Amino acid sequence: MPQTSNKTTTGAEQRARGRILLVDDDPGLLRLLSIRLGAEGYDIVAVESAAEALAALPRFRPDLVITDLRMENMDGIGLLKEIQRQRPGLCVLLLTAHGTIPDAVEATQSGAFGFLTKPIDKDQLLDYVQRAMKISGLPERAEDWNTDIVTRSAIMEDCLQQARMVADTDTRVLLTGESGTGKELLAQAIHRASMRRDNPFIAINCSAMPENLLESELFGHEKGAFTGAHRSHKGLFQAADGGTLLLDEIGDMPMRLQIKLLRVLQEEQVRPVGATDPVPIDTRVISATNQNLDDLMMARTFREDLFYRLNVVNIQLPPLRARREDIPLLVEHFLIKITEETGQERKVYAPEAVECLVANEWPGNVRQLYNVVRQNVALSPTRVISADQVRTGLGEQAASALPSFSEAREEFTRNYLSQLLQITGGNVSQAARLAKRNRTDFYKLLSRHQLNPDHFK
Repeated sequence: MPQTSNKTTTGAEQRARGRILLVDDDPGLLRLLSIRLGAEGYDIVAVESAAEALAALPRFRPDLVITDLRMENMDGIGLLKEIQRQRPGLCVLLLTAHGTIPDAVEATQSGAFGFLTKPIDKDQLLDYVQRAMKISGLPERAEDWNTDIVTRSAIMEDCLQQARMVADTDTRVLLTGESGTGKELLAQAIHRASMRRDNPFIAINCSAMPENLLESELFGHEKGAFTGAHRSHKGLFQAADGGTLLLDEIGDMPMRLQIKLLRVLQEEQVRPVGATDPVPIDTRVISATNQNLDDLMMARTFREDLFYRLNVVNIQLPPLRARREDIPLLVEHFLIKITEETGQERKVYAPEAVECLVANEWPGNVRQLYNVVRQNVALSPTRVISADQVRTGLGEQAASALPSFSEAREEFTRNYLSQLLQITGGNVSQAARLAKRNRTDFYKLLSRHQLNPDHFK
């Protein structure tokens, strides 16, 4: 059974110090390491095999894994490779006896963060742990950089970890995801976690204004540069100097302005409309879009060279339907917020109403959920909001229920088999090998799910 440290800390303190997953088949060493690291304020889960470690990985969400190199069934190298597949970027520290040091050196060349020889030196261990926490992007103290993002979803936690890792650099970030998934909130969080936090954060929607007005807003203009320019105007690149500029809906930026933006990013200076001399700027650019920029580049409506300037790090935000476990949390958060804004009695949802909200597909994502909650609060004649009121608010979009486990499994299997047949062009033998099933069993699966290989050729 997994062991956890006895040290009592708040959730904020645990995240501030970090989470460590310990893996070793020696219970005595596990206990010793748990005590040492727990005394330093780290949140610890200790397990005795690689299989237990992989089971704990999605639940515990560690910032560092410390594992023994030599273990039965799956050793530390095998665990390292599987962690690299499931959680790229997660630091793995190997523990090794003197006789296996060459193996440990080879492992570090394969991506391990480092290795320690037994018996473990406490100071060296803590030094490794502190360095790993910095690499993981974990703040050294509790901060409020991401308090506006309400989540317990593993997918969103990954997005936040990526955001925290990139925040203290000036690396450009491209946020992608459907409309309403919270791209601007995440951009604000990156700004608050960065060294630029005391300087302006400014957002502009590139699809919300005509081309000439957008050019003036971004780059500024001189007095008399065009009809109506009665005075000089400092553009948003200059207004956000020292801070962060979010270019929302970047895919809708006109081609002529894309060329000008590319020049600004390359030269780190901006030339206002009508000006002769450029102005140096120190502005971090984060961009966001709900469109597929690859498709736009194929259609030649978005410049490939600009894409590579903006897309240094891409963070893909999941739709709300992919993080349904967050819906009850978000609803509670919205109810508190609405109560604070209106001063009215706080309302609650009936359990059946919450189930209805969780089952919905939410094409408008978090933004749509917020609007529905506001509507329900405004129109509910009683303190308790019923499921019927939720269904009325959702209209034709209302979902009856989540699929059962059997239905979800059937849908996954059908989609998986279809994907294999698409990859192999309907070649059943090749698809069966990819699925690691024999050809006869694979044919039975195709028949059960009414899939004809000929349709994929």
